[in-house]
Amino acid sequence: MVKAIRIHEHGGPEVLRYEEVDPGRPGRGEVLVRHTAIGLNFIDTYFRSGLYTPPAGLPFTPGGEAAGVVIELGEGVTELSPGDRVAYAGGPGSYAEERVMPADRLVKIPDGVSDEEAAAMMLKGMTAEYLLRRTYAVKPGDNVLYHAAAGGVGLIFGQWAKHLGVDVIGTVGSAEKAELAKAHGYAHVVNYREIDFVKAVAEITGGRKCDVVYDSVGKDTFDGSLDCLRPRGMMVSFGQSSGAVPPFNLGILSQKGSLFLTRPTLFTYVAARAELEASAAALFEVVRSGAVKIRINQRYPLAEAAQAQADLEGRRTTGTTVLIP
Repeated sequence: MVKAIRIHEHGGPEVLRYEEVDPGRPGRGEVLVRHTAIGLNFIDTYFRSGLYTPPAGLPFTPGGEAAGVVIELGEGVTELSPGDRVAYAGGPGSYAEERVMPADRLVKIPDGVSDEEAAAMMLKGMTAEYLLRRTYAVKPGDNVLYHAAAGGVGLIFGQWAKHLGVDVIGTVGSAEKAELAKAHGYAHVVNYREIDFVKAVAEITGGRKCDVVYDSVGKDTFDGSLDCLRPRGMMVSFGQSSGAVPPFNLGILSQKGSLFLTRPTLFTYVAARAELEASAAALFEVVRSGAVKIRINQRYPLAEAAQAQADLEGRRTTGTTVLIP
């Protein structure tokens, strides 16, 4: 038996229970992984609250990314060996000391990347990769707006965008977070608690507005984000930390300039093994080169996952956070 966080009913952080579980034995095409570090992400709170439905229903173990060591192979697994360091981003289940995983969802951690870095960056880093390179392939000269610039994805996004030669406008909610965003690649940072970000974007861009807006905040920023776009610009809504975007009339997109709108998820972009490998390889490359630095700003014992989620939702964390089994 090993320890894991289990959720038996939806609710606030208090529903996270630290319990003994049986991780099971790996079946065909699977491996047993002993976690060394586990990533914390806002999407974890969506599954906890019931905003997102856990695939297997209740009870379940939350968490979508981790790093660890392969300790047992199932039948037919040839690409991995016991002792291999591996990492992944996937569905709920990572808040545990050990976990059985499909081998084809794991990637080997290269030399030069620590387990904590891998656990802290797989979901967030591959999200930044598909946003920057595939949902809308940014290029020098583009006007780009990114909300929640001091968050886990945001700090990776800013550095990677700068590496690609793109100046990005980031929004934050405090002076401290503004300084953090500036230190992680953002050319312009707007504190939305002090300044109307729509007006700020218009001023920064000389009235041209943005080619693309990346918005993981949702309800509080959606309408303003649309107003930041140039005609035929793209709105990328990939999260809802402030709440779900209410239903709206699609005609608004035409009224505001024939805008494009997409609601992507990482799991669609890495569903194919080849796409997963390519995304992870691109991420590992920019981290190993030093172009993107993964700074872990908070660490909590796995047993204190409830406090970690409460701090995340209370905007008391910055950048990346890991849970240590």
